[in-house]
Amino acid sequence: MAESVFREGQWRHRYDDHIAPINRLVDALGKSGHGWLPYVAPMYGGVNARLLSLLRDPGPMTQASTGSGFLSMENDDATAQAISEYFAAAAIPACEIVPWNVYPWYINRAPKARELSEGVEPLRSLIELLPRLRVVMLHGVSARAGWKQLLAKYPDFAVERGLKIVSTYHTSRQAFWHADPLVRQSRKDHLESSFAQAAEVLFDVAHHRSPLVRSTVVGRRRHRD
Repeated sequence: MAESVFREGQWRHRYDDHIAPINRLVDALGKSGHGWLPYVAPMYGGVNARLLSLLRDPGPMTQASTGSGFLSMENDDATAQAISEYFAAAAIPACEIVPWNVYPWYINRAPKARELSEGVEPLRSLIELLPRLRVVMLHGVSARAGWKQLLAKYPDFAVERGLKIVSTYHTSRQAFWHADPLVRQSRKDHLESSFAQAAEVLFDVAHHRSPLVRSTVVGRRRHRD
């Protein structure tokens, strides 16, 4: 989102037909008294998305004052860059994806159990806007805990919707803060395998993983060393 022309274009199109229902949900949640939350960038598939990418909470670069104002893998931070690369390696385009957080309001820390509970209804409301949804990717401990709370309240939710749940690590650097290089490699392998598994479900074909490289494009982002 460093390019102002692209960022401004995303802002102008935040209420386009495919993304408007989601961003109007964001508007409503912003009036709930829990604080501010970012829009979902219109570069994503919006209500047409078949994959929900569920993380913890909005990061600093989602803030309108210091970042983009959007949940976006175009944001200028390491987590966004990494998830963009994993999606690219699995050949999953942005039009198939919608991002969200188990605690959708900005806190910039791990949400507490009470906060995860507060995120259940927004998450359920979001999923109700996604009729084509097939895969939910849970990235990290908080995402798994938030999803568990959703299922505690709505036990048959995933089954009734026929959702494939793919649980893996967060793509932030913290997930790789481990002294043992074998553990770090194992986590990377798990992430790559999880994205490939999601692609297999979406496209109904055996997915051959491509090497995770730093010169890939998902949507429009290009990464270089």
